Amino acid sequence: MRALTIAAIALALLAAPASAQLNEKRHQHDEKKGEATRPKVDEKAYKAALERIPEPKEKYDPWGVARPADPAKKSK
Repeated sequence: MRALTIAAIALALLAAPASAQLNEKRHQHDEKKGEATRPKVDEKAYKAALERIPEPKEKYDPWGVARPADPAKKSK
């Protein structure tokens, strides 16, 4: 009985890497399949959408919240 248990464990340890390789191949095949089914982007619609975005009146300041708006003037 002990020999049968050891043989079953050894077989399971040897089969695990092979199973992982099969799953990886299936996953790669699914990625290739997914790329082919992506919808095509309409370039004209994309450019028209970009043109509808309004231009900002002021330049964006990402650090505007972190520092005061008016710098303190030094007195002489």
